[in-house]
Amino acid sequence: MNKSPKRFALSAMAGAAVLLLAACSSDDAEPSSTESEAMSPAETSASLPDKLTLALVPSDEVDQITTDGEALAEALSAELGVDVEVFVPESYSAVVVALQTGQADIGFLGPIAMVQAEDEAGAEIVLQAVRYGSSEYVGQWLTNDPGTFCLDDVTTETDDEGVAYSYCNGATGGSGPAGTEALELIDPESVISFVDESSASGYYFPATQLQELTGVDPISGLSNALFAGGHPQSVQAVYDGDAVVGVSFNDARSALADEFPDVGEKVVVFAYTSNIPNDGVVVSGDLSDEVQQMITDALLAVAETEEGAAALAAVYEIDGLDPANLDAFENVVRPVEANFGDA
Repeated sequence: MNKSPKRFALSAMAGAAVLLLAACSSDDAEPSSTESEAMSPAETSASLPDKLTLALVPSDEVDQITTDGEALAEALSAELGVDVEVFVPESYSAVVVALQTGQADIGFLGPIAMVQAEDEAGAEIVLQAVRYGSSEYVGQWLTNDPGTFCLDDVTTETDDEGVAYSYCNGATGGSGPAGTEALELIDPESVISFVDESSASGYYFPATQLQELTGVDPISGLSNALFAGGHPQSVQAVYDGDAVVGVSFNDARSALADEFPDVGEKVVVFAYTSNIPNDGVVVSGDLSDEVQQMITDALLAVAETEEGAAALAAVYEIDGLDPANLDAFENVVRPVEANFGDA
């Protein structure tokens, strides 16, 4: 939906209001720069709405994301001085709709949805998540049939908690692409577990990769594909045998390790997508530039506090926040998103 007419109308109304105020106060002396700099925090934040809504994508169970998100909202509320409530819908695309319809002011989204929010809701891309010192990640291909899809020996690595994780075809270390020859062995009519129709690592990038290697149309050519709804759920679909291969972010298997200690060995990573810009934060385009910047600065400040860092880690395993690399979204994410048209 083109939001430009609405935004132009709002800008025109705001401009008219400024002219009217200027005319009414033409006889008043303008405040000095010293007086402006001495404004109190309350006066500075007067343009903030009384309440902000923070929308979070359901990458895990909705109840858990909501609980973790409330701690993040509380930290952001303390930083901004206004109420912040959490909204977790049942799909990724619903967050974009919430931004589009004014039901959300801030969105934590995957990279594909960030571009869609910019295009469809007039949102501004402002921040990117940092994990393990990087603002990039990969989508991983998973299988319960290493005999078919592992073209070399399966190797196993054990993490600090003693959980073993298996890999093959060089798909380890978190940098892609890897294992591309094995992807050519996928039967497009087999059951493939994707995450969500708006997920970058859980659909867009791996489906595009498969198309480039095999020529299979990602929309019409994968007749038995299923959408699990979340990354752990996609891993579990492979673990349970509901799908022979699946995809998720790297390494979503860890989310199931407590419940299923053998998940890292039973579900083998056999390929990687190319590198993808990390997920991040968008803010509503209906907010003023000043308010957008205030929210951005507040989130950066929250990430530097002990409570805020813990909340970000709990909700999306985020180690920190950086200003968004807009070139990466334009040159890496947007072409993949455009490959799917209006689907």
